[in-house]
Amino acid sequence: MIDSQAALRFRYLGILTIFAVYLVIFVGSSVRASGAGMGCPDWPTCFGLWIPPTDESQLPPNYHEIYIGYSDTTFNVVKTWTEYVNRLVGVTIGFLIFLTAWSSRIYLKADKTVFYLALSVFFLVGFQGWLGSAVVASNLKPLIITLHMLLAMVIVMLLIYAIARSQQHALSLLDVQFVPPAVYTVIKVVMGMTLLQIAMGTQVREAVDFISHSTGLDRQYWRESFPIIFYIHRSFSSIILFTNLWMSWKLYQAMPKNSLLVKIAMSLMTLIVIAILAGVSLDRLSMPRVAQPIHLLMANLILGTQFFLFICLRYARKS
Repeated sequence: MIDSQAALRFRYLGILTIFAVYLVIFVGSSVRASGAGMGCPDWPTCFGLWIPPTDESQLPPNYHEIYIGYSDTTFNVVKTWTEYVNRLVGVTIGFLIFLTAWSSRIYLKADKTVFYLALSVFFLVGFQGWLGSAVVASNLKPLIITLHMLLAMVIVMLLIYAIARSQQHALSLLDVQFVPPAVYTVIKVVMGMTLLQIAMGTQVREAVDFISHSTGLDRQYWRESFPIIFYIHRSFSSIILFTNLWMSWKLYQAMPKNSLLVKIAMSLMTLIVIAILAGVSLDRLSMPRVAQPIHLLMANLILGTQFFLFICLRYARKS
């Protein structure tokens, strides 16, 4: 028998960690959008210091020569501290993941999978830290940045599954007898569509990075050089919107309005609308910096919400 207080502590820690990972995704994408990715040219220190400088006078006179491989050696206090905050958030997640893994040991007898999921996330976060150093060492190569983001998505998915699995009994009590069978198929389809959309989005992001670094054009002219994948990505969002809308509507019709599944479905539609609005602003308002991290965060939240909905339906259907 699992201690209810210990199980509650594990669940709260896990949920807090999930939100923290989403926060680091947002902060990381903000760093990228603002061009602050190399605000600290070395890792784990920043300009050789554990606490970054606030003024160029605090750096050695020859610091340009020390960081000769750095794309832009000019010190910028805003970019430096933006990147430093990103690292601090990442370290905080490391502690939260450790606490989550430690608290999951109560499931070693009841459900070992929950413990091993939490433990695997702990090791993946360590690898994610190394990958973060590789991002700096590579001078922000788009492929390494994309892998860094994709690994964060994997970490979130594993955490969501671990938390949901620990609540398997409660989720199995959800009454889904009136949910149309097609919904169980569509939820898998929409997750695949979201993954495809995110993959196309990373291609667009890499193309934008190339355009910004190689052409020297102002942001308002980038759109003229976008590859065909951008237009496919933009059009595909309409298919995602209406497919998710159909699924959410079917759940709304089949379940009590205060049901967990209905709340998840409504949250999902809200996230999709925000993501599309952010995407429209990127397309029509000359790629505003603030819209980029919002668009990426919404994409990750959409996938996580769909995955959680899938798990809930799966456990409820089993019963």
